[in-house]
Amino acid sequence: MVVLFWVVVTLVGVASANSATKALKQKFSVPGKEGWVTNQQIERQFNGTGGDHAPLLPVVTLAAGRSVDSPGVRGDLGAVEARMARLLPGSRIAGFASTGSKAFVSADRRTTFIVAYPPPDPDQPFGDNPKAAKRASAGLAHATVAGAPVHLSGYDALTVQNGGGNGPGVLVEALLGGFGALLVLGFVFASLLALVPIVMAIVSILTSFLVVWGLTTVTEISPIVQFLIALIGLGVAIDYTLLVAVRWREERAHGLQGDEAVVRAMETAGRAVVFSGTTVAIGLLALIALPLPFLRSVGYGGVLIPLVSVVVALTLLPVVLSKMGPRLDWPHIRSDDKASRSWTGWARLVVRSRWAAALGAATLLAALVIAATNLHPGLANVDTIARQGDAKQGLIALQRSGIGSGALLPAEALVRGTASPEQVARALAAVRGVHGAVAPASAQWRHPGAAVVEAFPVEDGSSGAGRETIDRVRDAAHASGEVRLGGLGAQNQDFIDAVYGNFPLMIALIAIITFVLLARAFRSLLLPLKAVVLNVISVAAAWGVLELVWQSGHGSSFIWGISATGSVTAWIPLMVFAFLFGLSMDYEVFILARMREEYDATGSTDTAVVRGIGRTGRLVTSAALILFLAFISLASGPDTDVKVLATGLAAGILLDATIIRALFVPAVVSLFGRWNWWLPRLPARVLRVEPSLPPRLTPEHEAG
Repeated sequence: MVVLFWVVVTLVGVASANSATKALKQKFSVPGKEGWVTNQQIERQFNGTGGDHAPLLPVVTLAAGRSVDSPGVRGDLGAVEARMARLLPGSRIAGFASTGSKAFVSADRRTTFIVAYPPPDPDQPFGDNPKAAKRASAGLAHATVAGAPVHLSGYDALTVQNGGGNGPGVLVEALLGGFGALLVLGFVFASLLALVPIVMAIVSILTSFLVVWGLTTVTEISPIVQFLIALIGLGVAIDYTLLVAVRWREERAHGLQGDEAVVRAMETAGRAVVFSGTTVAIGLLALIALPLPFLRSVGYGGVLIPLVSVVVALTLLPVVLSKMGPRLDWPHIRSDDKASRSWTGWARLVVRSRWAAALGAATLLAALVIAATNLHPGLANVDTIARQGDAKQGLIALQRSGIGSGALLPAEALVRGTASPEQVARALAAVRGVHGAVAPASAQWRHPGAAVVEAFPVEDGSSGAGRETIDRVRDAAHASGEVRLGGLGAQNQDFIDAVYGNFPLMIALIAIITFVLLARAFRSLLLPLKAVVLNVISVAAAWGVLELVWQSGHGSSFIWGISATGSVTAWIPLMVFAFLFGLSMDYEVFILARMREEYDATGSTDTAVVRGIGRTGRLVTSAALILFLAFISLASGPDTDVKVLATGLAAGILLDATIIRALFVPAVVSLFGRWNWWLPRLPARVLRVEPSLPPRLTPEHEAG
């Protein structure tokens, strides 16, 4: 009956996967913040254009000796504006031809640009519009101004130029990750049993899609959840199956037969899976503490992934192991009768050199954590989006002319009441760091009682100077009367304030709940405290890698040929935290659960460390390698933000499984000795578990 149930659910999941994906339609929002509220007002009053949608920018650099004031140039520029209007009906367009404003012209008056906000694409959840960029690029392919070519630039044009949206889809990425996982599992099991974790992952992933589809009838869910289900689901489902199946083989090697081996594996490894899955779910569910619907939806959807994997591991997996396990465990080249000799030897070395191991690991982690303190969430440098092509040439022209890359994300001031748009434009143009500002007089830009004033920063939002310019522009707008500042740059700063202003709350919520759960699981106060602290350090170390490799460019240029980003896209550090905190806790639970079991059997901390690492070392590194391969598959697309996210996740997983779990954890547990296992009667009564009061042992006894 259990197998039949899961077969039916999986088949329904296959049939509904496409519908589930289409149902993920949530839009990005930052409720209650000035930038987002202003952007929504701009969109409502100006045909959906602008606000949190980036413009397209046709850019022209005239030949030496010519300027925008040369005969015929303004007419040619007007023809380009008219062509953009035909290519993208309903767009809000302005340039030198229609306004005569120097805001659109470089100091030498040879380079000029047009700003065009096309109507939004309803199928794009985050305000991007690749279809409009492709249509405009094709339409301007042979356009010239006084013989000079027109280069279409802008965020969407650069993304399209780089192949954005043309990378492998969710299914392909999951298949790539699954193939890599199968290779690792083949090494771990050296038998047909390697197929079982893949089957469990397929069931878990398709079931998760089915449940999320049902969840979309209650609340909106972000499209990013589909990637979590495919890749995070692949990793955790395989992890849990791996833990239980390896323990089942170990119990069979020790003489247990039939269902006895399955029952014993579930009593030990199955219990660890429950606690591990719960902590992963908490890591993702804690996103609901942040006041952003988009992130809350990721929390709602993300919590299902580990929970579904746990249910599959607790129901379907025992049946498969009981009925088919012995036949699948062929040719059984590797035996799990004894712990890994190499990992046991490594654990003994760490225990003998515990101080050196702890200090060495702490030094490396401290260096990465210090690097993380320089991490700047924001907008990635526009130079990293595309390395060549027409859009890149337009960007380079803006930068070389002195107009600056900040023109790609103008600040949009919404003017209401009695304030004069022209006076507001003059005030914003006078702000330090602004190339110019303009108040177009056409009906596309003005309605009775409302007008949009456009300000073009010189620096883009990836730099500190760019962020400071936005702050000064906002202050100048407020000082000009009934004026509020919108645009993507302002909204991005609102996002950072909303997310990272509440970040301590999210960390505290996760830490407290995780501590309580692990205190119950390990019957200890010190072990869960150490686990929570080390998990935070692990995530901070991954942030340090992001700062060094991408923000500072020590690696991105060498590996990908992409220059330093200057900052890291605001949502990436948050996602790295949510994923890694839960996933790395998997490994902590796997290792410490086995150490606790061995300590209860022997009464020796050092023996528990050696046996625990000897039994779980290969398991943890194999699980980490599987997740690492899944994240590498995530980076197979051309999008720079995805590469940055994959770097943080992959580096975090490897650091956690090696430096922290294989070196720092055994060294610190060995140093703490009997205090690892201490749980007084009062907290034990609150947690509803037996107290743990280990006797004071002599050094010889403690060493086992």
